[in-house]
Amino acid sequence: MLLALLLDRTGSGVWAAASVLYFTFVVGLDAGQLGLLFGVAGVAGIAGSPLAGHLAGRFPVRPLLIGCHLLRLATLCALLVVTRFEALLPVVALTNLGDRAAKTLEMLFATRVAGERRATYQALSRSSANAGYALGAGLAAIGLAVGSRQAYQVLILANALSFVAAAALVWRTGEAGGRPRARARAGSRAAADGPAAPNGRRQPAPSPWRDRGYLRFVLLDMPMNLDDSILGVGLPLWLVHHTDAPHALVPAFLVINTVLVVVLQLRVSARVEEPRQAAAAVRLYGLTMFASCALLALSTGGGAWTASVVLLAVAVLATLAELMRSVSSWELAVSLAPQEARASYLGVAGMAQSVQKSAGPVLLTGAVMAAGPTGWLVLGAAVAGLSVVQRRYSVRRLDALDAKDVLDAAAPTAAGAPADKVR
Repeated sequence: MLLALLLDRTGSGVWAAASVLYFTFVVGLDAGQLGLLFGVAGVAGIAGSPLAGHLAGRFPVRPLLIGCHLLRLATLCALLVVTRFEALLPVVALTNLGDRAAKTLEMLFATRVAGERRATYQALSRSSANAGYALGAGLAAIGLAVGSRQAYQVLILANALSFVAAAALVWRTGEAGGRPRARARAGSRAAADGPAAPNGRRQPAPSPWRDRGYLRFVLLDMPMNLDDSILGVGLPLWLVHHTDAPHALVPAFLVINTVLVVVLQLRVSARVEEPRQAAAAVRLYGLTMFASCALLALSTGGGAWTASVVLLAVAVLATLAELMRSVSSWELAVSLAPQEARASYLGVAGMAQSVQKSAGPVLLTGAVMAAGPTGWLVLGAAVAGLSVVQRRYSVRRLDALDAKDVLDAAAPTAAGAPADKVR
């Protein structure tokens, strides 16, 4: 599975590095059309996570994940022949929907297979993903150096090939030990039917859309993903428009991020293996993000060398925040969801990252950076404050779930069941 993830992200890294230039120089889209194209794709991506979670509650994850790879394969190959803007909108939207759905299904797969060691698997998967993105970006650089239409088409085909290879590897991977198909069907039916009621009938599985507490967690988790937009959008634009640091420093941010994630992800994950540790990491995330934003506010007016050092420090801090967020958000999303409806709940939780990817850049460029250094200080303070709220709420919900488990375990005894059968 990790090899499939590596190949998938390598292809995605190729396309991420080449897509804007392809649509600009080969297809001929202007800036307004590009903005609309990626905006529509972002909205479609938001729908991908809950859709994947809904389907995973009723069908085995493995064929669904293969279907996502094949959907992206078809839409990406369509780009070789589709050039009209109106036709590109649904093609790119479906590609992004499949991409976000695939990411959610990959983590659902990991949650089921890795069990209590899901934090370690999450760390390994993120290291593999970052290595794949870096390799893909390097391969794309070769094609971009050539710059011809044929070179861009080769890059598209390379990404398509990665989906084929990933789908083949997923097909060979069992969803769980033993007989994966039968176990997956049984798990899906149980999730769909819900837990047994005292009269022996199955209760409907709880819906995340009716669980206000879980929706509150997802809403609070959206600003806990802003490190992504700060690294990818805020930091480079702030360097270019508000500091004297050389523009050649921008690629160093990606290098720092990639290297630190690959080197440190497992170590960070080893410290966040339990839900309450994940809740504590949320507060530390907020403090780290505040430090990052404060340094960005101080990076102006100090000369090229000072600005360069400060911005590199911001890249390090934002990456450390990303490391903590990557393990804490998913661990809490899993732990705060009822086990009998975990797939649909995790699909809704995946919306936090999708919404942030769409709204985060707009927030940074339209409000934070427009307000100057003060904007960064306000953003950092807001994220730090919300992280405290998120931690407190998560701990309270964990306490409530633990109390419910105790009551559920005691219920058979109260009904006259033999005590030795209560676990």
